[in-house]
Amino acid sequence: MRDADRSGLVVVDKPGGLTSHDVVARVRRLAGTRKVGHAGTLDPMATGVLLVGVDRATRLLGHLALTEKSYDATVRLGLATTTDDADGEPLSRTPAGHLDDALVASAARAFVGDIRQRPSAVSAIKVDGRRAYARVRAGEDVELPARPVTVHELVLSGLRTDGEAVDVDLHLRVSSGTYVRAIARDLGTALGVGGHLTRLRRTSVGPFVLDEAHSLEELADELAVQELSEVARRCFPTHQLDAAQATDVGYGRALEVMLGAEGPVAVFGPQGGFLALYQQRGGAAVPVAVFV
Repeated sequence: MRDADRSGLVVVDKPGGLTSHDVVARVRRLAGTRKVGHAGTLDPMATGVLLVGVDRATRLLGHLALTEKSYDATVRLGLATTTDDADGEPLSRTPAGHLDDALVASAARAFVGDIRQRPSAVSAIKVDGRRAYARVRAGEDVELPARPVTVHELVLSGLRTDGEAVDVDLHLRVSSGTYVRAIARDLGTALGVGGHLTRLRRTSVGPFVLDEAHSLEELADELAVQELSEVARRCFPTHQLDAAQATDVGYGRALEVMLGAEGPVAVFGPQGGFLALYQQRGGAAVPVAVFV
């Protein structure tokens, strides 16, 4: 594949057991380039939508406004763990067999809307330059401060009793930065029985959904790359330029135009090719990232 052809976004259906970096390494081999990165880390136990940028698209990843993500999850009530998920060691066991749909749904309603959430201590958040999970593995006690997140939707889709434990299936639509593991932990705490996450499948990231994701096996047969212009049109407001303006973009010059939208705007040349991201500054537009 020529470099111009492979620059774009690969929507991967990440399997369980692999880190996001493992997926990046696989795509590097398939694309034949070291310039591969990902947006929106998924834990090894999690599956589903992972966005991987190839070549020039790696520079686009940090600008993507992927403000909403959707998940299907299963929470086990009656057991709390050190990591708030099934990979951790048990902390406490409390009989939860008395819980029913009404009790769980009532407790879950408290987690919908704008809330303050304390991330799991084994998250990838940096504390004094080191990842929190690395500090935990080194034996340190880590208590991360609560921070604001938004849970747009939390729907109870199933409940099953397994002895003294209860498994609850949830569908969630949340803001970027929300930890579903923390919701599992806090839901168990609210019900007085403890809880942890046993299954997590990401079904969407911004406008990208599971139906368009490809398994690593499928990508090994054919590397499905969404072209850079298509990605830019899906993720940003757009503005069309004339030939003279397009030439100015190639030199990184400010443009005497009104983009008509807030935030980064994708600007396109007269032939429809994606050129750059620009930002309005008063009466001029200035470059944020140039791709030509």
